[in-house]
Amino acid sequence: MRVLLTGHQGYLGTVMAPVLAAAGHEVHGLDTGLFADSVLGPAPADPPGLRRDLRDVVAEDLAGFDAVIHLAALSNDPLGSLVPGLTYDINHHASSRLARLAKGAGVSRFLYASTCSVYGASGTSDALTEEAPMRPVTPYAESKVRVEDDLVALADDGFTPVMLRNATAFGFSPRLRSDIVLNNLVAHAVLDRRVLVTSDGTPWRPLVHAADIATAFTEALVAPREAVHAQAFNIGSDANNVQVRQIAEAVAEAVPGSSLEVTGETGGDPRSYRVDFTKVTAALPGWRARWSIADGAAELVDAYRSHGLTHEGFTQQFTRLAVLKARQERGELDDEMRLVD
Repeated sequence: MRVLLTGHQGYLGTVMAPVLAAAGHEVHGLDTGLFADSVLGPAPADPPGLRRDLRDVVAEDLAGFDAVIHLAALSNDPLGSLVPGLTYDINHHASSRLARLAKGAGVSRFLYASTCSVYGASGTSDALTEEAPMRPVTPYAESKVRVEDDLVALADDGFTPVMLRNATAFGFSPRLRSDIVLNNLVAHAVLDRRVLVTSDGTPWRPLVHAADIATAFTEALVAPREAVHAQAFNIGSDANNVQVRQIAEAVAEAVPGSSLEVTGETGGDPRSYRVDFTKVTAALPGWRARWSIADGAAELVDAYRSHGLTHEGFTQQFTRLAVLKARQERGELDDEMRLVD
């Protein structure tokens, strides 16, 4: 298939592009390039791509593609809460507009990177299926809910949207993110010999490796239409439904000599949810999440040490909010997160 991958120079896109290519697809990217230089280790080989703000995509950009995989977004809860208006503008309105343009251009399959954080404050310790009530507690998660609704409304005989609700990602990518929980805790352990949890450690989180997300999308791309049409799927594994304290304990074990500190200073996190992954394993029988949290922690320890992660890189180069703030201070981005010519 000829595939347009938005956000191909992001954390997940950098992992997913070569997986798609290895499966025989012709991959083209679309990205603003805001994090193209946030690289740890050797620079990745990107597919050919357009340098384009998601809000500026035109119909011609989508001509000739069989499928769109849409990853691009303002990518985490702190950033979304800082600029909620922009979060809705980019993550919701521009994403839904992209889907409408794709449908108009004859794209037959549209894979959307949603999130398990749509379940938010679940209020239960039961594992949640895709039919569970969505209770997002952040603008980021709320924007994902809205796009899912818009995509289902667009579905017809010629246009198949598929919503993949990724668990919290972890694992190494050449375009690292250090602002997601496992990656963050491993970095603290490697750099400072401390595994620091500022919440009370009790919230439940489902986790999934970036490589497992990439293979899930690759399978969904070619799955029979009747198996995935206008459906949402939780992406992850039962084994990686864990509490934050358990994540921290796995990190402490991966970095001998590091101390585990659960301070509780920020109290309980309202985002707590366990997720059921039965549906995706039935719809995509060739897919399973292969990476455990322990294996991911070990991978990150090795990558951080071998590629020379520093405190400055951890806090500035690989933290999304810090990168954007720095680019604004240098006059490279305006208040609407648009690149300044």
